[in-house]
Amino acid sequence: MDINLTLTKKQKLFHDSNAFEVLFGGAAGGGKSYGQIADAYIHALLYPGIKQLMLRRTFPELDRSLIRSSLEMFDCRIANYNQSKHLWRFANGSTIEFGCCDSNAEVTKYQSAEYDIIRLDELTHFTQYQYLYLMSRLRGANNFKKQMKSTSNPGGRGHGWVKERFISMKEPYKEYGEEDRKRVFIPANVKDNDFLMSCDPDYIKRLENLPENDKKALLYGDWEIFKGQVFTEWKNDPEGYLSGVGTHVVTPFEIPRGWRRFRSFDFGYSKPFCVQWWAVDYDGKVYMYRELYGCTEEADTGVKWTPSEIAVKIKGLEKDDPDKILGIADPSIYDRSRGESVAEMMEREGVFFEPADNTRLAGKMQLHYRLAFDEERRPGMYIFASCKGFIRTLPSLCYDDLKCEDVDTKAEDHPYDAARYFLMTHPVASKKCERQKGYMI
Repeated sequence: MDINLTLTKKQKLFHDSNAFEVLFGGAAGGGKSYGQIADAYIHALLYPGIKQLMLRRTFPELDRSLIRSSLEMFDCRIANYNQSKHLWRFANGSTIEFGCCDSNAEVTKYQSAEYDIIRLDELTHFTQYQYLYLMSRLRGANNFKKQMKSTSNPGGRGHGWVKERFISMKEPYKEYGEEDRKRVFIPANVKDNDFLMSCDPDYIKRLENLPENDKKALLYGDWEIFKGQVFTEWKNDPEGYLSGVGTHVVTPFEIPRGWRRFRSFDFGYSKPFCVQWWAVDYDGKVYMYRELYGCTEEADTGVKWTPSEIAVKIKGLEKDDPDKILGIADPSIYDRSRGESVAEMMEREGVFFEPADNTRLAGKMQLHYRLAFDEERRPGMYIFASCKGFIRTLPSLCYDDLKCEDVDTKAEDHPYDAARYFLMTHPVASKKCERQKGYMI
């Protein structure tokens, strides 16, 4: 039986890729979802008995997109859809299962399952834990090539880890990784989708009329700015490294004697911990000049250091600091409900903290105020280029779905939390930072 499917060039690249992990998309209108459904359909027909799983974060998202598309595309003479099981079963034994996975706990419902291809639509809506756990479900006593095939726009709670895994410091179309674990990013935007452009030529105009940040993300597939991003003020401009103009990230320099110094701390064990060192100049500008981020090579995964181990490392890093350092930490480190507190364990090693003001929205606003640029394009806070954890994670933070004014706490927010603990000790008003007259970098 002939199946009439026409793919764009980018959809064809997605279908043809043999990489173990494939990410397709990056901008709106590139034909991501159609390409995902069509690729699953073709695989089901070409490889009798193949098992595929297709996921969205919630079932309503799944029902109004992928399931609806499959009902329009698949030929019911060769495949039957079981609505209660959300499963397509083909005459040749192939299956395509639809599922949802809204939380890390929910992913365990696939614990005993086996699949040959797992497909995640809107990958940035998932956590890295969900993705890696699902990857372990790729197995089976057959010769089918096992793959993780995903589509996504920028944005969402998983934006940071997806960007790090597929986008940052990597060329599109080029495969990275070990021979049997290659990964690749295939970008696509609305101009790559000839079918959409011919049927709805005004779509690109609607994208062009979006607010600037949304336009950059959805029209151009810009992974630096995306819908739902909290700190849109953030700028990391290499040209401003030396002058401090138009950027928050600067080249490290020796902190002058006399500037007050502080240390902020957000504890974590299975999740990362974060220690930051700050200096305040004579005009009140703040500088993050050192960072200790307890994160493994996998984003949002802790190194599992004990409080005592962290304290010993802190003392080693501070041994040559010339001035007194005041520590500020999340008040939860003083909790003794399960025995000796984190604070007490660190105090035994000679490292002390005072409880921070943990008012979430006020702390968030302090970051907004400090990140704001004055008329000479100078912000109220600078970050040394060596503080890579903060630089990587802050621009990826997005808003919580329910608490729409707050940062999504499911994201990798540990450097952000440590920063707001410190900034609440030096609050500024909402007006733009005034021109500074002191030490210029």
